[in-house]
Parts: sequence; C-alpha cells; structure tokens
Amino acid sequence: MTGFLRRIAWNLRHRWRRVFALLVVGVGVLAPFLTGLWWTLPLVWFLGLFVLLPVLHTLAKPLPDSDGDDGRSGREHTGDPALDALRERYARGDIDEGEFERRLDRLLETEDVETPDRNGDVAARVRENLEREIERIRE
Repeated sequence: MTGFLRRIAWNLRHRWRRVFALLVVGVGVLAPFLTGLWWTLPLVWFLGLFVLLPVLHTLAKPLPDSDGDDGRSGREHTGDPALDALRERYARGDIDEGEFERRLDRLLETEDVETPDRNGDVAARVRENLEREIERIRE
C-alpha cells in the first residue's frame, strides 16, 4: 500500500496542474446541479483554467539557484566540473591559449577512456562542442 500512496504523492507533487484541471472540470460540472444556475459551469471553468491555473503555475515555478549564476549569462554548463573550471581559468586569464589547449586535450583523452560510448557518438559530440567553444573563444 505504501507504493500506491507514494505514487499518489509523487503525482500530486509533479503533476499538480493536471490534478487541478481535473478538479476544476469536475467542480464545473457539479456547480449547476448544486446551485441551480446553468452559467456556473462556464464561470467555474473560466476562472479555474484561465485565471487560477496560470496564477498558481507562476507562483509554484521554482526560483533559479542564486549560487548557480556566476556571471555566465547566456552560457550553459557542460556538466563536467573540470571543463568548467578550465574555461573559467582561461576566461580570467590565469592560463594562456597554449596551456588551455594542452589541458583541454588531456581532458578529452581521459574522457574518451572514462566515458562509456553508449550511443556511439557521445565522444564525437563532446569533441565537436569543445572545438566550437575553442573557435568561439579565439574570435
């Protein structure tokens, strides 16, 4: 039974918009029967789906991490902390271009050994992205 309750809790946490929309539709269908007024159905649906749902969605949207924004607006993290640190050091001017390329080649060599090639082209995609990044930095 805990698996069932855990699934319900997960659905309420992650799919609350769908649950809310279903509740609004259900309440909208019941409203004319409970009040005796036919116009409560479109009123409940409109207020629930077009007013309350967007407001709740906006209020429930997670805020971005304040520590994740380190001045890199418009640039995405690679997910590799060593590569991100290398890029930051190069951008600050701690290392020159030759040192950057030497360390980048070493990172790529170790990544080829460590990264299991599940899709067959993961290493090639990473290499292409890094080459594009190097070209962008050189410009």
